[in-house]
Amino acid sequence: MFGYICLGVSSLEESIAFYDAILAPLGLKRCETENSPSWDGWAGWGFYDKDNGAEHALWICKPFNGEPASNGNGTMVALSAESWSAVREFHRQALIFGGICEGAPGLRPQYQRDFYVAYIRDLDGNKIAAVCRGRTVE
Repeated sequence: MFGYICLGVSSLEESIAFYDAILAPLGLKRCETENSPSWDGWAGWGFYDKDNGAEHALWICKPFNGEPASNGNGTMVALSAESWSAVREFHRQALIFGGICEGAPGLRPQYQRDFYVAYIRDLDGNKIAAVCRGRTVE
């Protein structure tokens, strides 16, 4: 399992609005980083415990090297969803907030018979998926 994932973005404010919208249906809330100047220019969702040095989060920021944000060919972040409706809402919010559809919500039995997923690209072209497993009907 991952500790954290960080994606480069070109506009932090626009990307925060985008990720707030698409991650809410998945139950992911913004990580608390207020009053910590070391987090200026960052936003994260998931679990972050600064006191105990533990995290399980998705972070966004502008690239450290000052170059434009870009997506990796073949790179994808897949996030768990509790229900098919959460996958559909993730996809719907992505399109409302300027994301691009890379695969409409639906079963993908070629992977597993219970693999319900939607694929999107964020504002910087990063590929993000929401996946619900464990059921074949909703």
